[in-house]
Amino acid sequence: MRINKIQKIARIYALQNAVNFDGKADSKAVVGKVIAVLRKDGFNPKEIIPVVNKTIEEINKLSLDAQIRELEELAPELLKKEKKERDFTLPPLPYAEKGKVVTRFPPEPNGYLHIGHAKAAVVDYEYARMYNGRFILRFDDTNPENVDLEFYTAQKEDLQWLGISWNIEYNTSDNIEKHYKLAEQLIKQGDAYVCSCDAGSIKKYRFEGRECKCRGRTPGENMDLWKEMVSSSIYDVILRLKGDMKSDNTAMRDPTLFRIIEKPHPIQGDRYRVWPTYDFSGAVEDSISGVTHPFRTKEYELRDECYFKLLDLLGLRKPYLMEFARLSIEGMPVSKRKIKPLIDKGLVSGFDDIRLPTLRGLRKRGIMPDAIKQFVISQGVSKVESTVSFSLLESVNRRIVDPIAKRYFFVVDPVLLQVKNAPVKTKEIPLHPSNKKLGSRIIKTGDIFYVQKTDMEKLKPGDIFRLKDLYNVKIIEKNKKKIISEYSGENLLPDSLKIQWVTDDYFINMIVYVPYPLFIDDKYNKNSLEKIKGYAEKTVSTLKTGEIIQFERFGFVRIENINGKTIGFFTHK
Repeated sequence: MRINKIQKIARIYALQNAVNFDGKADSKAVVGKVIAVLRKDGFNPKEIIPVVNKTIEEINKLSLDAQIRELEELAPELLKKEKKERDFTLPPLPYAEKGKVVTRFPPEPNGYLHIGHAKAAVVDYEYARMYNGRFILRFDDTNPENVDLEFYTAQKEDLQWLGISWNIEYNTSDNIEKHYKLAEQLIKQGDAYVCSCDAGSIKKYRFEGRECKCRGRTPGENMDLWKEMVSSSIYDVILRLKGDMKSDNTAMRDPTLFRIIEKPHPIQGDRYRVWPTYDFSGAVEDSISGVTHPFRTKEYELRDECYFKLLDLLGLRKPYLMEFARLSIEGMPVSKRKIKPLIDKGLVSGFDDIRLPTLRGLRKRGIMPDAIKQFVISQGVSKVESTVSFSLLESVNRRIVDPIAKRYFFVVDPVLLQVKNAPVKTKEIPLHPSNKKLGSRIIKTGDIFYVQKTDMEKLKPGDIFRLKDLYNVKIIEKNKKKIISEYSGENLLPDSLKIQWVTDDYFINMIVYVPYPLFIDDKYNKNSLEKIKGYAEKTVSTLKTGEIIQFERFGFVRIENINGKTIGFFTHK
């Protein structure tokens, strides 16, 4: 019959498309292929399309593992066809020479790194590698009020987990004496002055484009005041650049270069009280450390003029400064300003909470370092602002973990299933449908199982379903306490429901934590973490903490086995 031929071809190409796209076949893509194959035999689109659409509905109900197994039986040559790999590379750098490129990552040691930091770190690191250059890790620690000693080490650990290493490491605070000498150079040249105006007046004069009286001091007067700033003799003054108070770019209206901060520094102690702002230290450090291609986020674009003005006045080498857009993810706060209050109020468990985009949170969730690197590179170095879906990172991670994640059964909301006439079996079940290197596990079965309540609710007495990788079962009776059924053969039935299971004497109680967006419409989502209880195969309790597995028909999960307790963190489907 013509319809049988259409069904056969449609099933093969629907399976291929589903396997290539994470278990979900696309109707348009499959229809196009089936029409192309059958057109020569006189089939027309009107008779093909309804059959293809019905076939796709059937295929998309199957698990990815089941799709792979069936395609392996029907058309193994299509399964082995390699998908074209995406090119995860960065565009060339302008004015770059092999062996001479120097990049830097300059975090402020005031918190744990998040995926926005990862974008900057990965881009800088990968460009240094691309050009056989050097990569500098520089801690911009010139604000003692924000810096904490623990984060120097913590941020290095996060970078090392990402697979990032560096050629040079130093702290900006180690170079304060050099900064002082350069500040004095500006003062002597008449390009900087000490301002004693209060914050309100400075803001008002900047808005009006008006110079304050402090600007008229002579270099000698400013040098005397500067020395008093450094020696702790005066308070409530700042050193400002003589920019242009009439400039359309308000960042050039005499920006602050140095300010007094009395709080002890975690490394320098009480040695200094006058500290450079980012406008000053960023430009100076990029130049004197030999950086050729510094990157920073687009929010600093208006400050570029100040960056180059300072280097011109100081006679320092000018790098090729570049900006890119910040990385924003839907429903996930990346700023410490938003994250810290959540921790303080107990709304998240800490900086490693699986709902957060911190590297520690992503690691705990089961996101791989290579997935983060590929994801941030795929976002490019464009200045175009955008907010991306977390699903894009999940998609990259899925491609990495799917071929290496062992498969196990996890039964949510379990109900007891009794199988009459059940054969006693010692069943060897593969740990992966195609990666034979992962081996198998052996499970002994009797006549009592636990299965998922929602699966049983779909069935009625007389229906036949399959205990996955085991045999078929026919329902006899359903009551509040258990499901009574009987053994119904071994042969695969194409349309039967295939469900996961555990035996009554080989399971563990387990909780899997499932994250959802932390913010919806910029408001905290109180339902952002779900706790799912169920029974898992007992073998799961022997896995190493940190291993990522797949619970079939549930999703990928990162396992933690600590102090005899097994918990899971849902990674993604």
